[in-house]
Amino acid sequence: MKKKPANLLYTVCPDDPGGHRFTVSLDITTPDPDGQILRLPAWIPGSYLVRDFARQIETLNASSRGKPVPVRKIDNHSWQCAPCSGPLHIVCTVYAWDLSVRSAHLDETHAFFNGTSLFLCPDGLSDLPCLLELLPPPHTDQWKVYTSLPEARLPRKKAAPRHGFGMYMAPDYDALIDHPVEMGTPQAVSFLAHGATHELVFTGVIPNLDLERIAADVQKICEAQIAFFEPETLQAPFLDSSNRYVFMTLVTDDGYGGLEHRASTALMAARSHLPVRGQPNAPEGYTQFLGLVSHEYFHTWNVKRIKPAAFAPYDFFRENHTQLLWIFEGFTSYYDDLFLLRAGLITRDTYLKLLGKVISTVHLGAGRHKQSVAESSFDAWTRYYKQDENSPNALVSYYTKGSLVALGLDLLLRSSTNDAHSLDTVMRFLWNRYGRSFYPDGRNGLPEDAFCALVLEATGVDVTEFVNRHAYGRDDVPLDTLLAHVGVSVHWDTPSALPSLGLKLRMQHGQTQIATVYDNGPAHKAGLSAGDTLVALQGLRVTDMASMDRLLGAFKPNDDVVVHVFRRDELRAFQVNLEAPAPTRCTLKPIADHEPRADHQGARS
Repeated sequence: MKKKPANLLYTVCPDDPGGHRFTVSLDITTPDPDGQILRLPAWIPGSYLVRDFARQIETLNASSRGKPVPVRKIDNHSWQCAPCSGPLHIVCTVYAWDLSVRSAHLDETHAFFNGTSLFLCPDGLSDLPCLLELLPPPHTDQWKVYTSLPEARLPRKKAAPRHGFGMYMAPDYDALIDHPVEMGTPQAVSFLAHGATHELVFTGVIPNLDLERIAADVQKICEAQIAFFEPETLQAPFLDSSNRYVFMTLVTDDGYGGLEHRASTALMAARSHLPVRGQPNAPEGYTQFLGLVSHEYFHTWNVKRIKPAAFAPYDFFRENHTQLLWIFEGFTSYYDDLFLLRAGLITRDTYLKLLGKVISTVHLGAGRHKQSVAESSFDAWTRYYKQDENSPNALVSYYTKGSLVALGLDLLLRSSTNDAHSLDTVMRFLWNRYGRSFYPDGRNGLPEDAFCALVLEATGVDVTEFVNRHAYGRDDVPLDTLLAHVGVSVHWDTPSALPSLGLKLRMQHGQTQIATVYDNGPAHKAGLSAGDTLVALQGLRVTDMASMDRLLGAFKPNDDVVVHVFRRDELRAFQVNLEAPAPTRCTLKPIADHEPRADHQGARS
């Protein structure tokens, strides 16, 4: 009988917090006899950009039975070890100073890492079970471990205690790198949502954080989403890969962002957005934080389990192109604030205000006339994640416009079926067909051209024309007509009475700089460019953005003004013909005395 290869054993030690370096080792019992190839992922799922994490590996050495094994690099993120007859031991040093949700970060206060930044993948062995030994840092014995990875249960070995250092396990490499790890002394609280354990972990200096309030609010979101996808079983989806879900939040002065995983999420939040004990009202940014939580938790179903066929399985070493991110990110963006409403955390008026802001954002960019959300999805790797000063004129967001396509589909399905079906029907249908029978490698992904047929099968409504016009085409979603059916009117007004230059400003090194020149606006026609530093308007000095507004207040639309700028180190003057401010602010209002056929916010789902 052929002997089955043993587990892969990874060991991580945060042994140089001052230098921001992890020591990571990998033990392979039966390496490739022709020379084991090792690869580090080039990107991380959920963040569609090749990031070349391997550039942070400072040293990599291999040995077998105590003797060195030569290693040579064969491409940007791959190494090949010389043939050896016995077990292979690899040790590398990884620099970790990326304060984001995507990579790894280590200092004397905490350690955080995604497996895509630390764990080498051995070619041909990625299906083997993986053991992960987490070692404590040398400078303190106070740190704890927070991760959704299960503790290992090994014969004749004591399992790691909850939140303790020791041995953890994953069924394969794909699972290993989908459970980030936080180590340190964070503030933490746990709760149950339909019987499933959830942990909230906050790293950073956050005095008097109101953990109880946050836990109560997040519990409502989690319970609403679990019940949405599993109304009968109330079964959380991550129980197939973990025994808990972990929200890991790094708190800074101005942070914002999130990255989903199969049983956890890494978040960044601004300190001022979180509630503190004794505060009668939560800060204004708290709704934004809860929306982020809702967004990333919804991904537990939509993209981590229901996923494009192009991600089935992921290829971690090159771009994985799909035209469907408008479904997986756009639909999730539609449902994130919607679940705050369904969970009773915001009012209908607040929801309409948030939705109006999204509509305003989408309509501000001329790029929506040049790129569809399907094209934006495909080009995420080279355009959406590499934005520059011209991006508002050239690109459309598959997040924001994708959420409006989702809203339009929801309203269309409700009106076409007399409220018998909605986008909720479609999401549950997707879950039942592509998500519930979850393959860890995602073999049952949604084909690129299957969505419209799936909607027809689920609801009996043919949405091909709508999808072709608004997702694969560049037409605006007719929200004024669709929203009127549910008793909501769309209004447009001008956010400022000042005449317009047709540009966006930013403060850069204490100077007022042009960030973007909008297509066909006054600045564009006059020849002003992004990167120009504003010096004066009609001979009066511009000191900051507020002074620019004060100066513009002396003029009216159709006036000609001279704008002085520095372009690089050259002083230039441009004559600009001011325009009337455009109606760029969308406001949604309930229609008085309207009797809606159904509450599109989901009273009936």
